[in-house]
Amino acid sequence: MNITIVAVGRAGKTPQADLFDTYVKRLPWPLTLKEVEEKRPLPDAQRTEKEGQLILAAIPDGAHVIAMDKDGKDFDSAGFAKAIENWRGMSIKNLCFVIGGSNGLSTSVMDRANQKMCMGRLTWPHMLARVMLAEQLYRAWAIIEGHPYHK
Repeated sequence: MNITIVAVGRAGKTPQADLFDTYVKRLPWPLTLKEVEEKRPLPDAQRTEKEGQLILAAIPDGAHVIAMDKDGKDFDSAGFAKAIENWRGMSIKNLCFVIGGSNGLSTSVMDRANQKMCMGRLTWPHMLARVMLAEQLYRAWAIIEGHPYHK
């Protein structure tokens, strides 16, 4: 199974990018990060729509899309690992997580999503959300494989 994270914004050379890379390197599943960005100063609603267009264009064809959204399913780590096992069992070849910018995800992206997932009730900076998602993907692999990382 290939995993793609489509995220708004460019991390550049930051501590968050370094930490994200740390977990991606540990993960034996192929993971690709696709960053999208609208640089023009636009009103919030227009920005969200333009980011949505960029996100939709970056989603791999036929991917099973999980939108990161505050109203999505709130997994614990074991439940997330079980969901990944289920997606693999459904022969999903491309799993794609989408992380919006500060205004969230557009209606068109939410309509494209197969499901929604949240990272708890707290609000997280979108650059940190990438790190947390990468860590949870690695943790899910550890749970599935019986690796001692998850205790």
